[in-house]
Amino acid sequence: MKILFIIDKIELKYFEFNNLVTNFWLIKEFSKDNEVYITIINKLSLSGDKAFALCNKVHIAGEDIVYDKNGEKIKIDDFELVFFRPDPPVDNNYINATYIFDFVKNPAVINNPAAIRNFNEKMHSLMFKEYMPESLVSSSLEEIENFLAEQGEIILKPLDKCFGSGVMYLKQGDLNTRSIINLMTSNETAFTMVQKYISAGIYGDKRVLTLGSQVLDYCIVKHATADDFKFNNHSDAYISKGSLTPEEKVNFGKVAEKLNSMGIYMAGLDVIDGKIIEINVTSPCYFIKEINSFFNINLEKQICSHFLENPCYKLKNVV
Repeated sequence: MKILFIIDKIELKYFEFNNLVTNFWLIKEFSKDNEVYITIINKLSLSGDKAFALCNKVHIAGEDIVYDKNGEKIKIDDFELVFFRPDPPVDNNYINATYIFDFVKNPAVINNPAAIRNFNEKMHSLMFKEYMPESLVSSSLEEIENFLAEQGEIILKPLDKCFGSGVMYLKQGDLNTRSIINLMTSNETAFTMVQKYISAGIYGDKRVLTLGSQVLDYCIVKHATADDFKFNNHSDAYISKGSLTPEEKVNFGKVAEKLNSMGIYMAGLDVIDGKIIEINVTSPCYFIKEINSFFNINLEKQICSHFLENPCYKLKNVV
């Protein structure tokens, strides 16, 4: 098959060496028997109503992957599979890139860019509120203060940032309460996700992985560093082997089915004590290096086989 990956510009800079990145593993596995190209969102374009990508062909070089430095402009409809995986934040340039895919007809695009555009990773988690901690989205100082009084301890998250940036913990009685809320809401002008603090978070949060309509059996636990209350360092020292409870498997299977029906075929659920705190849909990290080591598997093979062998991902319109 002819496959295109839209990756992040930082990933392109360190492309040949970054085995912490999910795309590295998938591109390497796909490249064994397929023709794989990479590009970034600012190399997408529209010519009339046809979508193109200035892309670079990928090759395997020992244990690494490399790419031709000379780019080639290819119509996106000439590919059979496209993986749309630039990193957040979902800013205007990111949104405009998703619009380009409104003009793409043939290949299956994973995840569907329109679905990503319509799914805020924090706010739309509330579609599954029965599996979440008590949550509020508001820019009101009064509403957030009342929520804090009810819950005692809360987490505040900006809706437009990523990788834990700007996330704050707040306890009732903190002398900086109003300052923190005003900072998070830009003085009551910006929406903020507010959630009940889950004390079990001191033991880490699970990354639960969906693939199509299924939840994978493998997961990891992400641990906070000594100077933070959340995971912020992707290194072996802060990642451990995880497992799903039977209840989580059932509950999150329902989440996977719904996401899959929306065009979100790969997602990462962040979970504490059985509760979803966020759903990653843009370029979810599958922690393939760590999962392969913990479970003695080749997760990348399972993922690639899923997309190569499932008929729903074949060309929509074969000319």
